[in-house]
Formats: sequence, structure tokens, C-alpha cells
Amino acid sequence: MNNTVEQVVLKRAATAPWSEAALAESMRTEGFRTTRYEYGPGSYFSPHDHENDKCDAVIQGCLRLEIEGVIYNLMPGDRIYLPARTMHDARVIGKSPVISLDAVLV
Repeated sequence: MNNTVEQVVLKRAATAPWSEAALAESMRTEGFRTTRYEYGPGSYFSPHDHENDKCDAVIQGCLRLEIEGVIYNLMPGDRIYLPARTMHDARVIGKSPVISLDAVLV
């Protein structure tokens, strides 16, 4: 383990209502460029990394990321921040598709 997992930040959805538009705007305010994606049940992304800092937010469904053996289950309204070059994999959990905002720091 190279301590990258210690730099990962997970933000759980607030108990107050949230919206996709507000979540996207918050991410843009933080300097991220967002793209909306939909992934079908069973989708899997093998271990990979990204050149820039990254943030993933879940709008619908459950997205599981594994980083250095640590599992993060992202539910609607949750977001996770990964430093550049953080190796991770991701998979859709359950029978519902995942709608997510995929964002990179620009």
C-alpha cells in the first residue's frame, strides 16, 4: 500500500435534499469539468488511473470503487475525490444502472 488511500476523500450525501444540478455546480465551482454517464448493471472498469485529480458523484444506483484493497460503495448524492494517478477499479452493484457525474480537475 502506498498511502494513496489516505488521500482519498469520500463525501456522503447530506441529509437535506440535493439535486443533480446543484451537485454538478458544486463540482464546477471546485474546478472540475463534469460529464454525465450512465453505466448498465454489471458494468466493470478494470484497474486504471487518471492523469488529473478526479471526482466521481453518483446520481442513481450504487457504484463500488476499490482502491488499495479498500472498498467504497457510492450511493446517490455521494462523491469521491481521487488524487491523480490513484489506481482503482469500479463496478456497478445491483440491478439498477448507475448515473454518475465523472469529473476531472482542470
